Amino acid sequence: MSESDERGGAWTLLTGHGHVLVEIARNPEARIRDIAAVAGLTERAVQAIVADLEAAGYLTRTRNGRRTVYSVHGDKLFRHSAQEGHRIGPFLALLAAAGDAENRAEPEKGHGEGGQPGD
Repeated sequence: MSESDERGGAWTLLTGHGHVLVEIARNPEARIRDIAAVAGLTERAVQAIVADLEAAGYLTRTRNGRRTVYSVHGDKLFRHSAQEGHRIGPFLALLAAAGDAENRAEPEKGHGEGGQPGD
């Protein structure tokens, strides 16, 4: 998740909200438990973050049968004044694509040439 710096502290570049939003952009049909696992947060924290993001207009939740599907609104602006005027869409597209490329480049763990565990 995060690496310690010289002073022994640990931090990440993105907040929990950022991690959750990137994961939803990457996988709009992700379950709360899956988002929590990737973001390193509890399911309860992810539920609260999703509610925050929806209330702020960054995403919309839609029920599709028993599943929830998310729509990210990339035209929304960043909330911090340091990024004033910048939309979240290009940022999310960059991070979501980077994660997708990384996942495609990694071979499945525990599978040999025969495609079965332990081969």
